Amino acid sequence: MMTEVSMLIDVAKCIGCRGCQVACKQWNQRPAEKTKFTGTYQNPPRLSANTWTLIQFIEPEDYDENPRWLFRKQQCHHCVDAPCEQVCPTGAIKKLENGIVYINQSICTGCKYCVEVCPFDIPQFDRASGTVRKCWMCLDRVKNGLEPACATTCPTGAVSFGSRTGMLAVARERQNILEKQGFSTRIYGKDELGGQHVMYLLPEKASIYGLPEAPRKPTEKIFWRWLLGVIPGMAILVAIFAYLFKQRSASDTAASDAKSGGE
Repeated sequence: MMTEVSMLIDVAKCIGCRGCQVACKQWNQRPAEKTKFTGTYQNPPRLSANTWTLIQFIEPEDYDENPRWLFRKQQCHHCVDAPCEQVCPTGAIKKLENGIVYINQSICTGCKYCVEVCPFDIPQFDRASGTVRKCWMCLDRVKNGLEPACATTCPTGAVSFGSRTGMLAVARERQNILEKQGFSTRIYGKDELGGQHVMYLLPEKASIYGLPEAPRKPTEKIFWRWLLGVIPGMAILVAIFAYLFKQRSASDTAASDAKSGGE
């Protein structure tokens, strides 16, 4: 059985250098975003079809009393029980044996169902290709025994990569250190949505970092999207069979008339 891989992001070690953003762009050959200054150092402002990882610059609500920057690397969480995979009507989204959730661009139709159901607002529609794109955890590198580009370039060790079991052990060890320093920590992604292959070690509430405290799988949305995806497909198949049956009936009738005329 293939080892489940995982990424651990220790936000307490992140210095907001954005080296991971640059490495992601460079390795995956994604173009730069045209942006403008909006009063924050976060740049670009959000994930897009060309930006698969983003360092968020966060000013907490108590910033005036306790001024500090908080940073979080935003990217696909590669969920164990991935809602995007469940809702995809073409099977373009697959969770691989190693845990990486991958979008096959050759069969993605750009229906955007995955965009709607992701609890973390990760998948992004690409107008140029008509498909949806997101972080694929540098699958090409991982298959060849390398770390994702972002993990390789991180200068502080805020981004670690390895087996999921190994990353959980690292998180727990680091958790003990932070809690001795007075922080109340949480390994986000350990259990949420059945577990995730991108986990965060958070020294403060998840909501402060823009993460839902208790992410939920939009089960109802998944069902209706699946149904709406299946019905048109079935209707098309029925129409094709009806047309072929009609053509065959017409052909049989013509053959029968020809035979009767010959007699």
